[in-house]
Amino acid sequence: MKRNISYCFLGLFKTWLTVFLAVTICCAEAAATEFRVGDDLGWQEPDLNNSALYTQWASRNRFHVGDSLSFTYKNDSVLEVDKWDYYHCNTSNPIIAFDNGKSIMKLDRPGPFYFISGAHDHCKNGQRIFIEVMDPRLISQSPPPSAVPPEPYLSDSPAPSPSLGIAIAVAPCALFMALIVTFLASVCSSP
Repeated sequence: MKRNISYCFLGLFKTWLTVFLAVTICCAEAAATEFRVGDDLGWQEPDLNNSALYTQWASRNRFHVGDSLSFTYKNDSVLEVDKWDYYHCNTSNPIIAFDNGKSIMKLDRPGPFYFISGAHDHCKNGQRIFIEVMDPRLISQSPPPSAVPPEPYLSDSPAPSPSLGIAIAVAPCALFMALIVTFLASVCSSP
């Protein structure tokens, strides 16, 4: 009888250790990400034939509350602006202005974020980026709402296209945990 109890406690210990490790691994996957805007190119005025550079970069990434944007630049600046200022490249009324060469912006809420260069004509030449941060409370199969420019639209640069990412409804961690619980239930209920 004592031997069976020892095996039972050993089995419970192994089970709880497995669950603890699974939760730890899954929480690490859910950690915030720091995105380097423009990847290796950084934050600079794009070439004339590549004015959609930052729009394309943003569409390749999925942004969540808690993530950060890292802007790396020389002889430039980064301005967070409202929607109207973004589409009109208006640098006179920024929400936040950075000019230190390496700026990090924490994405602390769901919804749109608009960034432009503070350097003369860089925004008009495509150095601007629209970021849509996914709302963690919405589990949806629909794409995020698009950014519709206010009228009149005065820029020659193409408007950013919203990403068509699909929100994942079931986290891998939850699926793994469900499998462990199912396995344990079947083992414990066996005579």
